Amino acid sequence: MGFLTGTIYMKFNAVDNFQRKTIREWAEHALKKGVRAVSDGLSCFRGIEDAGCHHTAIVTGGGHASMENELFTWVNTMLGNVKTAITGTYHKLDPKHLGRYLSEFNYRFNRRFDMPSMIARLGQAAVNTAPMPDRLLKLPDVQWQPG
Repeated sequence: MGFLTGTIYMKFNAVDNFQRKTIREWAEHALKKGVRAVSDGLSCFRGIEDAGCHHTAIVTGGGHASMENELFTWVNTMLGNVKTAITGTYHKLDPKHLGRYLSEFNYRFNRRFDMPSMIARLGQAAVNTAPMPDRLLKLPDVQWQPG
């Protein structure tokens, strides 16, 4: 349909709520100005426009028929993959660690075409990283906090 071009990267972050202000603050932090975003038309996603990005809202309605919209097939597949990966890996999801779970998924997904280099990267990071307290190890890659 022309919306998706080039390599697709995934970036998941936990947000506290679905309010326009929260989504604007998230977009200002997480998206480059001018990026093109497509959403399902939920009104809070107008915050993406407020952050200086291009936003296309495609109102899907609700229910099972909305999940069959071809424009959202890739997004629905990715959300299913995230859910399966997280629930298949962790026995209990602790909300305070949600950012770390999502960061781990982002890392693996965005390097999916170069899996062999992940071991070398891990070794390099282990050698070059100073000892760190447990509380810092559990933080997401980017600690995003609204306002």
